[in-house]
Amino acid sequence: MDKTTLQYLRTHTDIEKVLDNLASDGSGASTVDKLSHRIFVETVEQVPVAISITDKKANILYVNNEFVKVTGYAPADILGKNESILSDKITPKHVYYDLWHNISRKKIWQGRLINRHKQGKRYLSDLTIAPILNEQGVITHYIGMHRDITETYEAEKKAGNQKLLIESVINSSPFAMVVIDDQDQVILDNHQYKALVSDLGKGEPARYFLKLLRDELGDLWTQLQNREQGFNNREFRVETKGYQGIRWFSCAGNWFLEKAVNADAFFEDSSKYYLVLTITDITRQRRQMEALHTQTLKTLMAEDERVRSIRETLLGAIHQIQMPMNQIKAAESILRHKQQDEKNSGLLGILQQIQQSGEAAVATMQKCIPEIFQTAVGPINLNQILHEVMLLCEQRFLSNNIEVHWQPQSDLPSLLGSENRLRILFKQLIDNAIEAMGQANGVGKGRHPLQRLSITTDTDSDLIYVTVEDTGPGIPIDKRSKVFEPFYTTQHKGNGQTGMGLVIAKEIVNQHQGLIDIDANYNEGCRLKISFPVRRAID
Repeated sequence: MDKTTLQYLRTHTDIEKVLDNLASDGSGASTVDKLSHRIFVETVEQVPVAISITDKKANILYVNNEFVKVTGYAPADILGKNESILSDKITPKHVYYDLWHNISRKKIWQGRLINRHKQGKRYLSDLTIAPILNEQGVITHYIGMHRDITETYEAEKKAGNQKLLIESVINSSPFAMVVIDDQDQVILDNHQYKALVSDLGKGEPARYFLKLLRDELGDLWTQLQNREQGFNNREFRVETKGYQGIRWFSCAGNWFLEKAVNADAFFEDSSKYYLVLTITDITRQRRQMEALHTQTLKTLMAEDERVRSIRETLLGAIHQIQMPMNQIKAAESILRHKQQDEKNSGLLGILQQIQQSGEAAVATMQKCIPEIFQTAVGPINLNQILHEVMLLCEQRFLSNNIEVHWQPQSDLPSLLGSENRLRILFKQLIDNAIEAMGQANGVGKGRHPLQRLSITTDTDSDLIYVTVEDTGPGIPIDKRSKVFEPFYTTQHKGNGQTGMGLVIAKEIVNQHQGLIDIDANYNEGCRLKISFPVRRAID
């Protein structure tokens, strides 16, 4: 390109005239060449990208219409001036160094710069600069193409900032939060949720709680999802491994629809459901409530034990009175047949008076026996009942150096029964086990060898099983058929026990249509096996 052409470019904005001039300066350009040049010129002029052509020193020789719109500079303002007129000092120097380092070596450079509009406003430029080479491969010009991407950049930054804000809010939450798609895949979670992965030992916590929620809500789950409604305060008891033991969690969730952003959804909207699930560890609150509940249970159980003690004492006294009363009644019957003997008439009168007094005393004691009120019947979680009873006995476990092995089956089906009566049943069985282990190992003598009490629950399609086993002396084979009889005891005399504990236990088991049995194959102590029907009404 000679000096005449260069001067022409500097003083004219119509690039087509320049090309026409080049075609008629003796170069021998054909009509087809001219047509190609015109199409090229129209393309450059109309393309929605700011284009400029400069010499090797970046002095501007040509700009198109879009360049004028983006920069605010008309051709008369900009032609002949250096491209640096657009630059803003806020762009780091190393960016320009990288730019010139590449294009001077005949490489295309792509990047972003901060440019300044004619009116002084900064904008972000997405710039591509390519060297133009002559037939000898020497750089003669540079062509620059750039777009104002300020709004796009700001939108991207805002979206990124919003994402960071959301993640920051989620991570600062004191409870676990997770976003789940319609395939139960975790899309977003926070630090508290990640901690549950290792703490619970249940695999992916979201899927574990989703199963619990779906089982509890049933058909309501789909209805809430379709209406984009949420749920709150769904509490679950989770038995975890390790030192943390039983933990409680409260779940809340809300569904929302999000439109797809892939290319397939450009012409036809598609969307999918997402669930924002929050999982709150309420173990501390539940334990506080449990402590209050346990204290209330202790009070109720203490009152119940007081009543049972009075009943047992009175029934024992009546039982003791009945034995001589029966003998007196037999003697009276014999003497009545010998009334012809005057010597026996006085004795007969005395026996009749004693008989009447005894009967009156028994009647009086029977009236004094306190009544045991029937409690409401409903679905019962035996794991919860056993857990409560073990809390009631916790101090006795510690003082008697008893190691408790608690192995409940998860998702134990419900039993239809009386909470209070079942508490009495298992409290009585555990108390008997503690007494037996203490008796066998001389706790009263100051020796505290470690003893073990194991309690397990299990189930099949029809029955719920509870096993209570201890390392006490066990029950001799010849006495196993008698331990469920009234006032029979295997404990040492003088301990204040009259032997009604297992009688009451069997009575409660019978009321719940269950069975209680002593495992004859267990030789390390005593193992009691109790079974109940699953959710069947009691008499």
